[in-house]
Amino acid sequence: MDHSHSEKAMGTSEQAQERQQQQRRQWPSGRIRSGSYTPQRATADPEINRNAGRRLSNPYPRLSGEVRISRRKSLTYAEAGVPARRRSLAYADLMAVFYPPNTISQPTVTETPFESAQWEGVNDIQLDNLQIYESGVASWEPTLEKAINSIVSIKAQCVRSFDTETSGTYTATGFVVDAEAGLILSNRHVVNPAPIVAQAIFANYEEVELQPVYRDPVHDFGFFRFDPSRLRFMQPESIRLAPHKAKVGMEIRVVGNDAGEKLSILAGTLARLDRAAPEYGVGEYNDFNTFYLQAASGTSGGSSGSPVLDIYGDAVALNAGGSSRAASSFYLPLNRIVRALDLVRREQPVPRGTIQAEFEHLPYDELRRLGLDVSIETKMREAFPASQGMLAVRAVLPKGPADGSLRSGDIIVSINGQPVVDFVRFEDITDTNVGKDIQLSVWRGNKGYDVRIGVQDIEAITPHSYVEVGGGVVNEVSYQIARSYGIPAVGVYVASSGHVLSSASAWRGSVVESIGGTLTPNLERFAAAFSMLRDGSRVPIKYFSLEQPHKQKVSIMNVTTHWHAMRMANRDMRTGQWIFKNLEAPMQSPEELVPQTAYIGRLPSSLAPADKVWPSVVLLDFHCPYLIDGMKGTQFLGPGLIIDKDRGYIVCDRDTVPIGVGDVYITIAASVVLVGKVDFLHPVYNFAIVKYDPRQIGGTQVENARFHPDYLNGRQKLEQGDSIFIVGVSGDQSPVVRHTRVASRSMVSTKECLPPRFRCINVEGIKLNDQPSCQGGVLCDDDGLIKGLWTGVSSQDSNHKDTTTMTGFDVSILRQTIEALATTGEYPDVRSLDVELWTIRLAAARALGLDPKRIQQIEETGGENPRLLYVLGVLTSESPASKHLHTGDIILEKNGALVYNVNDLGVIHDDKSVELVVLRDGQEKTLKIPTTQLDGMETKRVVHWSGALVQEPYRAVHEQVRRLPSKVYVSCTLYGSPANCYGLRPGMWITEVEGHPVATVDDFISTLEGLKLDQVQQPDSGAKVESAQDIQTARYVRITVVNKSEVMRVLSLRVDNHYWPPWELVRDPNTPSGWRSIQHI
Repeated sequence: MDHSHSEKAMGTSEQAQERQQQQRRQWPSGRIRSGSYTPQRATADPEINRNAGRRLSNPYPRLSGEVRISRRKSLTYAEAGVPARRRSLAYADLMAVFYPPNTISQPTVTETPFESAQWEGVNDIQLDNLQIYESGVASWEPTLEKAINSIVSIKAQCVRSFDTETSGTYTATGFVVDAEAGLILSNRHVVNPAPIVAQAIFANYEEVELQPVYRDPVHDFGFFRFDPSRLRFMQPESIRLAPHKAKVGMEIRVVGNDAGEKLSILAGTLARLDRAAPEYGVGEYNDFNTFYLQAASGTSGGSSGSPVLDIYGDAVALNAGGSSRAASSFYLPLNRIVRALDLVRREQPVPRGTIQAEFEHLPYDELRRLGLDVSIETKMREAFPASQGMLAVRAVLPKGPADGSLRSGDIIVSINGQPVVDFVRFEDITDTNVGKDIQLSVWRGNKGYDVRIGVQDIEAITPHSYVEVGGGVVNEVSYQIARSYGIPAVGVYVASSGHVLSSASAWRGSVVESIGGTLTPNLERFAAAFSMLRDGSRVPIKYFSLEQPHKQKVSIMNVTTHWHAMRMANRDMRTGQWIFKNLEAPMQSPEELVPQTAYIGRLPSSLAPADKVWPSVVLLDFHCPYLIDGMKGTQFLGPGLIIDKDRGYIVCDRDTVPIGVGDVYITIAASVVLVGKVDFLHPVYNFAIVKYDPRQIGGTQVENARFHPDYLNGRQKLEQGDSIFIVGVSGDQSPVVRHTRVASRSMVSTKECLPPRFRCINVEGIKLNDQPSCQGGVLCDDDGLIKGLWTGVSSQDSNHKDTTTMTGFDVSILRQTIEALATTGEYPDVRSLDVELWTIRLAAARALGLDPKRIQQIEETGGENPRLLYVLGVLTSESPASKHLHTGDIILEKNGALVYNVNDLGVIHDDKSVELVVLRDGQEKTLKIPTTQLDGMETKRVVHWSGALVQEPYRAVHEQVRRLPSKVYVSCTLYGSPANCYGLRPGMWITEVEGHPVATVDDFISTLEGLKLDQVQQPDSGAKVESAQDIQTARYVRITVVNKSEVMRVLSLRVDNHYWPPWELVRDPNTPSGWRSIQHI
């Protein structure tokens, strides 16, 4: 299986948390699943990736690291000593890897220990009608030619994280086992317990839709169904299941989608028939209570679900997993699959029973050490001469049917009076006694015991529903999860935390016990408890991590469900599709506010002057529901400063509030938590304005920040050597005070980020001699008058890893905003030249041809160390200023006055144009430069379509391209979505939809609405599509995309409005969050 996430978007902080949890798990080394799979949250540890988990093969290798392809050396026909044969049709047309045909029949070495009764009396002579003999000797060539037409490549999207699975895309293999009914056999981890959308591609490249009609709760197999009438150019035949034919020493071929190839054929020889089931890792899907077959065929990613064929074309096993450290491959026996196929073919339920106990097959020498009596061993050896051991209890789940009756180490002697030594007979008894009691005779120590245990329906502890809440997914604890961690199979499991649960650090792998004081033992109680909450409230949540189930955790959860729909999904057992039902969402907060008053205590004199600043300091907690505007994280924390307590305005840095879409929680005096919203993001300087309702704080004695008037007006600024106090906020929200001096002033340097996001430029920063460790704060004098801001500046290093540097800024950068809010209640008009500026020394300017008289003029008026400003780069080639200013221009004058201070050019207020004198190529030029008006919120609209978040290109995007291909920019794609599956990547522009040019987001939406994709008849509705062209029209939309290197591609994207309905998020200042969601379906 080949996965590429996430229902969650790429690179969230939730992913980082869960990636750390994944790394802490103990993975058994060297065993992997054969499916090619790209998980939503793959571990970052290369050693773990190399030696454990599923056998992974990314369909987009450039996104997941280097993929090395080596050629397996093989003998030619002449070297092999066999006659040369003509190339088969499959070899010539499909380029399959063929091995020299075997002309020697393999002798039977040993019998399988789990012979199925229904195969008794069947012998290989009865298979002669297959006509696969050539000159009286069996040959692989015609066998494989025939089998290839019945083997399919499967591509699928796991659209939601669920149970042990995470959202993503993958490829795998399956094969037709009933051509008339359209049944395809594959692995359970391919059919998947989670909601999926899958298609099968036959050898002639015909594609059909698949319905996951059955997946076994324990064993690694399942069935897809397709409509045989959809195949127009070939008629596949059923591959016969023959579990009785598996013999040690048998030569086999594994045919399937190996390592992402369309078709590969790998040779091997069965070496074991009684291998223990492979372990893929704690918290992952694992098979148990069955034998596995083993051979050295060296299967790899994508081969999950491949048939293991004998020379007569019968499937003797199902490929499931393999070792990454050796060529060993593991195959699931077909005994229980034959039974399930018969029931699925007749559209009957498949009874599966369990006593919630895991067994292991131990050899007699180990059983003797456990106390097995010699007389019992003698009788068992006589009754089952082919068996070399018996079943023993490995583990018993707490609160299960066997809890208190069986213990680890118990040896199973008989069930209902019938001796049992293998898994097949044991499961045959439990599956036929669902809801009944069975009597087990066990040997414990040196005594025998008889116990009666009720057989439970295994489907009762296999989840078939989930709830989407706050962008996350929860389902009931499954048998797989319970068995993996040794906990009872009850409770609500967090499959994906999303926006709401992550606020309480209830990450994937947590089990929720209560919300707001209401117990949540199952999914229905969880949904009911959540619906009783109020949107915008903060409630306690109790949960535990599966890694430490004995340690309960209590945290505070932010109830913010206005960003996402709250609904329940139930699996339709007939079609495999999940049907959604809207749930009652938490009520909106009432109009009348309940004021909360906090007491702000006085700080001790030893912390002066913090006592004069502290009543203005608050703590901000910001949460992003979507990864737009270049975000890679979802949670941010930092201090804020109240600048207008009467209107409720707070200033903070843009490392704390980086974008406008999100929830802001304001903590005052470490006692009162308010809900605010982002009101203004300065497009150039490193600050944002958050607004709250002052009525919320009641009589809390907060104060406006007191700024030093000379520093606020810009008449003075902090210089090197100045004495200053820093009052900061520590990690535990307590004050930090230090008396220090200014070390230096210099231009703030930030790098272009990947993905593009806001960066602070065109401003001077302040460094301190002895700066303390804190989250931010202010620079003030001993009277508490603020002279500067101490903030975090976000950027990236050369490896595109996020960095935050603490830097001071002059408070004068706030003056225009504070004055505009105080006088008009509106934000100021912010304009820019759309260039990045940097300083240049006079010596360098002289070398570039600056006139000596001009240098003398600058030296006389520019202070002790005068420097000039030059254009380091043009930020956007489409701005008016880009037609006049060039990189390298030295700016000498602005509107007739010499320019030394970057603040004079970094932001221009009100002026629609400025007159500049620049030095270019040794000549002074006078230019009239139009300025560009910048928006204080930048992004005001986000559109979701097929798992892609689309918006207009924001300012940071303009910086990194030569020109904009369109104004339809893909900011993020979600794991498991059509966008993620079909190659629509973040950082692309959509320029055409079905040949129609789309220049703006409005064009994009109107074009999609004109296609009426939501009215297209889906295949599972019963309507018959008459032509291949109709199928293509009903399924796919052609879009033309361009990346930032201006490379154009045409993608064919399958629209899925069932799991990925389109919606739109628009800016609305009248809502509590400042945003309003619009559903397009």
